[in-house]
Amino acid sequence: MGLSISKRVKRSLQKSTGFDSVCDSVYSDCLELSQHAFAGVRPYQLSAASLRLHQSLCDHHPLVKRWVPSPPTQLQIDRALRVVTRSGDLVRDQTLGTAEFKAFAVELFADAVVAGAGQALLRRVPVGVAGIAGVGVVARSGKELVATAIGVYALGVATSVYLGLSG
Repeated sequence: MGLSISKRVKRSLQKSTGFDSVCDSVYSDCLELSQHAFAGVRPYQLSAASLRLHQSLCDHHPLVKRWVPSPPTQLQIDRALRVVTRSGDLVRDQTLGTAEFKAFAVELFADAVVAGAGQALLRRVPVGVAGIAGVGVVARSGKELVATAIGVYALGVATSVYLGLSG
């Protein structure tokens, strides 16, 4: 079987040179804003860093542009930090080096892209199903034909969203 959606998105982000350059730029900005007082990016800087990452990635990466219309939430930021640091609790005095910051950004935006695609799927399928059912009622088609058309439509939308995640 193929890769899971989140792995597919992570792979696309990791292979992107634009993603790497944006991460490097935002990481450098964070160090400059803290006047190089720390060896890396501190957790309190991640919210602003995520906003700058989102703004820049919307111009450089098609997945973020298409599936992440707004910056990641604080909940997503905290979840990504916990995954990267493998810590159940957020450690306030911890710093993220370059590699950890990139891993954080990959985790954060992979989660945001998958969430955005899931929301798109939840918006598209019910509208199409209602339209097909309405046409079926007006045309007085059989239940089996309408059910088959709905199933094919839902499968088509799901496939379209899945293929759209390849970046």
